[in-house]
Amino acid sequence: MLEKIVIANRGEIALRILRACRELGIKTVAVHSSADRELKHVRLADESVCIGPPASGQSYLNIPAIVSAAEVTDATGIHPGYGFLSENADFAERVESSGFKFIGPRAETISLMGDKVSAIKAMIEAGIPCVPGSGGPLGNDDEENLRIGREIGYPVIIKAAAGGGGRGMRVVHSEAALLNAIHLTRTEADSAFGSSTVYMEKYLDNPRHVEIQVLADQHGNAIHLGERDCSMQRRHQKVVEESPAPGLTEEQRREIGERCAEACRVIGYRGAGTFEFLYQDGRFYFIEMNTRIQVEHPVTEMVTGVDLVKEQILVAAGEPLRYRQEDIVMRGHAIECRINAEDPQTFVPSPGRIDNYHAPGGPGVRVDSHVYNGYVVPPYYDSMIGKIICHGDSRASAIARMRTALSEVVVGGIKTNVPLQYDIMNDGAFQAGGANIHYLEKKLGLS
Repeated sequence: MLEKIVIANRGEIALRILRACRELGIKTVAVHSSADRELKHVRLADESVCIGPPASGQSYLNIPAIVSAAEVTDATGIHPGYGFLSENADFAERVESSGFKFIGPRAETISLMGDKVSAIKAMIEAGIPCVPGSGGPLGNDDEENLRIGREIGYPVIIKAAAGGGGRGMRVVHSEAALLNAIHLTRTEADSAFGSSTVYMEKYLDNPRHVEIQVLADQHGNAIHLGERDCSMQRRHQKVVEESPAPGLTEEQRREIGERCAEACRVIGYRGAGTFEFLYQDGRFYFIEMNTRIQVEHPVTEMVTGVDLVKEQILVAAGEPLRYRQEDIVMRGHAIECRINAEDPQTFVPSPGRIDNYHAPGGPGVRVDSHVYNGYVVPPYYDSMIGKIICHGDSRASAIARMRTALSEVVVGGIKTNVPLQYDIMNDGAFQAGGANIHYLEKKLGLS
């Protein structure tokens, strides 16, 4: 077992990791920026190390500083959480080469799945259904690119191979606009990701976002833990997530889940991971794999009873998976609402001091949050201040509990998106289930 773990992140996921470590009897080291001295997990950790000023590039993205913190505290492992360096292959390699356990996949696996072109190629070889596309990066031959566009059929979408988080993509509705779109996307991709490589895919106009959670160990064992529907999105950012996905059959769940587990075995995956798909007309189309724990992992934990963060740590320590596929049973329904410090109408971030805080409670209600009364939300990082997760024996029960939970929330001193989340829970299309990824933006008048 790992004796001491550096938590290389901040906010609610850092606190989540700390709690898992405590349950496993593992000591913790909280690394933090100078702006985050008062974070809850920093106060609770066995040790803490300031790794730089508020700017992420000089703190949470500072690889030498994080590795040095592990060295001076005699840590044995580093957990990257999500975001920041969690899917940085260079960081994973540096951690391992420095003698620490990286709590995540191997560097080569992160690199393989981090490049969308190589990831799609690997998934096709592993038998995972993919969106019809160019089958590789687009070259500089305009006529060839026009031919590919005609063969796929419009509309198409141009994507950056190194993109993510909804950035580095452009929808093209006609052949006349294709070449300019390729050029613009290349330029943006080079600026944002340091790589101008782009590829082309068929643009699906009515898809849902459905993803499969997997766990795998270094001994060749891999399982899936059902799916999550994350179709309630704004600007490609998830707002509400749930499990299981409305309308999927047991047969569909088993088939796509088994394919994902087998793909893990084929690529030698280790740890927790998520296969993300567009789902339309009863078919799955792979878009990417996230080689880390997801923000929305609690809904899977609520319906399966599996602690994904603890399993991540155990697998990184070399333990074989403690679960077999037949052990995974999905019970009831779970919904997660992301709570952001932002104006619920303009979405402008709302940092500042929380002068009155009350978290909801009751049966089936879970709150993952690092905030407390008097906490100051800094302006330097992502605006998410927590997540409310509600579980019920049915989807309707989970929605009802979420409405109640949202009505109990008090976050004084700053603005939050709680009113938006309450509105979504009362929305007829959401309550019916199966809304596509464009629904929320249309509802909000953003598209």
